[in-house]
Amino acid sequence: MNKPSYITHKALQKFIQLALEEDLQEGDHSTLSTIPKDLIQQAQCIIKEECIVAGIALAEQIFKTLDKNVSVEIYIKDGESAKAGDIAFTVTGKAQAILQAERLMLNCMQRMSGIATLTHDWDSRLVGTKTKLLDTRKTTPNFRICEKWAVAIGGGTNHRYGLYDMIMLKDNHIDYNGSITNAVKMCKEYLKKNKKKLKIEVETRNLEEVQEAINAKVDRIMLDNMTVAMMRKAVKLIDGRCETEASGGVTRAMLKEIAATGVDYISAGALTHSAKNIDISLKAVRE
Repeated sequence: MNKPSYITHKALQKFIQLALEEDLQEGDHSTLSTIPKDLIQQAQCIIKEECIVAGIALAEQIFKTLDKNVSVEIYIKDGESAKAGDIAFTVTGKAQAILQAERLMLNCMQRMSGIATLTHDWDSRLVGTKTKLLDTRKTTPNFRICEKWAVAIGGGTNHRYGLYDMIMLKDNHIDYNGSITNAVKMCKEYLKKNKKKLKIEVETRNLEEVQEAINAKVDRIMLDNMTVAMMRKAVKLIDGRCETEASGGVTRAMLKEIAATGVDYISAGALTHSAKNIDISLKAVRE
């Protein structure tokens, strides 16, 4: 699959270096005291439950950060399904590097595979509709790059990556500013002054706010915590003049009913904050 634009070698390397620094500090004394520096060994990544695998490409980069000559033979690619007992890859390289990378690699793969699996399951309920499944910024600090990547691997669509790549006026913005009309007007002036081209989305709580957002001519209107009946009225009121996004308390059971209202997007924080980690292990290959 194609990597999202934010997945660059530089961005991943920054994440990996910080994570290794957190774990290694002055050194992995358990490994340094028992494993010869130049010892070459093998290990297998074993999937222990049915899932959509995610984090393979990241795992390879983690190993290569610690041993540039390491060899990773991949059997299951990111986004492919796996069952208990499947071997995702075999890594061959310096034993010290394998041991030092083990926990970081597993933490990432277990979390990413959980998110990808949940996303795939939710997204499958939208097959046959025009509605796309979005993630949110409800991510783990300093781990967003991996969690949003996992959503993409699982078949979901990334919403804005951060506060910098889209304008989203939420309820607190509106309440602090005074009105949707004034807030959107100020946004457009700000964008023009700073020569920026960013989409403007406005969160709405009722049909009156939906109409105000329509009049303000925004790019997308979020229908937040509305009943399905109110969403249906809102979509009809908007009538294709801008994109629509349903959000707030979305559950798996609600997906088809929400999609039937005709919304363009459904965003769900649960994809990243409530996914269950997948059981994965790394085991030494013993001759």
